[in-house]
Amino acid sequence: MAALKNIIFDLGGVLIDLDYKKTEDAFISLGYENFHTMYSQYTADELFRKLETGKISNEDFYKVAINAHAGSVTEEAIQAAWNAMLLSWRNESLLFLEKISTQYRIFLLSNTNAIHFEAFHRSLKEETGRESIEPLFTKAYWSHKIGLRKPDAEVFEFVAKDAGIRPEETLLIDDSENNIKKAAELGFKTHLLIAGELVEELNYRKF
Repeated sequence: MAALKNIIFDLGGVLIDLDYKKTEDAFISLGYENFHTMYSQYTADELFRKLETGKISNEDFYKVAINAHAGSVTEEAIQAAWNAMLLSWRNESLLFLEKISTQYRIFLLSNTNAIHFEAFHRSLKEETGRESIEPLFTKAYWSHKIGLRKPDAEVFEFVAKDAGIRPEETLLIDDSENNIKKAAELGFKTHLLIAGELVEELNYRKF
């Protein structure tokens, strides 16, 4: 087994707490009764895939979402509902990254979007005093900036090539089973971070 040299961290559910149900409930309360078919931890319809790969602007996203509403809804209400899933940062996990970066090359790979990107950087500053988490990593890859998202094979292949890393020497830590499964198929070491687990408590020597 190849020695571990690199670690790719997911963001949501790994470094920041998320509650997808808060966003689902918020959209349902706005009148989007079938929101679970539009977006969840594991699936995204065409609109949300476009948002997470930067193929639609925030303004056009709001327009499409408003037009899909049976009645009337505001852009501000949609934004609040979409951001409802974002909870608190795991500050101890962020501090741990500073330590582990002396042992491994560490990367961030996150399915996200411009709306959440702005919101969680605002909360990062408020909660931790940090302007950004990017300095913690060798490089951060955001789906809406690179135009690729997990669990598509292309995003893992892109990161491996761009970072100059070998999958068999690289560990992906993610809270989505879909992402873990695809990365494993491509030869990455993987760890599915389950509820209650923290990255600072894992035994990295076993990978």
